[in-house]
Amino acid sequence: MSHQDAPFEIHVHGDVKLRPDVGFDALQDALKPLWKYAGARSLADGAASLYEDEPGIRFDPHQHLLQMCWTLQGEEDFRHQLDDLCMNLNELSAEGSQIEVTFYDAEYDDEEDGQDTERESRDDFVLLFVGPTPEAIMQAQRNLLVEDVVALMERHFDGAELGGVVAEIDKLFEGRYSALTSSLDMGKPRSPGSGSAPGHGGGRRPRHLH
Repeated sequence: MSHQDAPFEIHVHGDVKLRPDVGFDALQDALKPLWKYAGARSLADGAASLYEDEPGIRFDPHQHLLQMCWTLQGEEDFRHQLDDLCMNLNELSAEGSQIEVTFYDAEYDDEEDGQDTERESRDDFVLLFVGPTPEAIMQAQRNLLVEDVVALMERHFDGAELGGVVAEIDKLFEGRYSALTSSLDMGKPRSPGSGSAPGHGGGRRPRHLH
């Protein structure tokens, strides 16, 4: 599959803690939605990023860690790969983790280089969560939200004053988890839609710097 003239550069970023028994072959199968979309024949063939200064897709067997800082060219249909990717990683993960997927409008960059344009960029950002259980996924979501809220509020308050805010966030997640465990969907495979947070607007996201 060739995406040389694709309208987007897509950046996948995140670290996923894996179970100790997970080996390269299992990880290669789990990541097939990524490297196959990129036109590669194997994970080793598709692990390199579009940009040389990015480490790409790496597997650290000693730390049982999947590390992704990987850019490829693609189209909107790349979103269809994310369902399978998340379900596959759920099966291999040891704890909840987040994965960021950013769509950069490559055509917008080309237009800016050549001439002034009034068209808004089609940049987009999707935040995904994976984990071995719904509880682990929610814990990762909770940790990220607490981190973001505390970082924002510490501009105005001392960190020691924010215990009540964190407690209210915990109550929200406790209620969500209680509702989930009592639903009939508990046994269904997790998909990005049940653990993702799409975002739009707010200016162009900076590319990851290394």
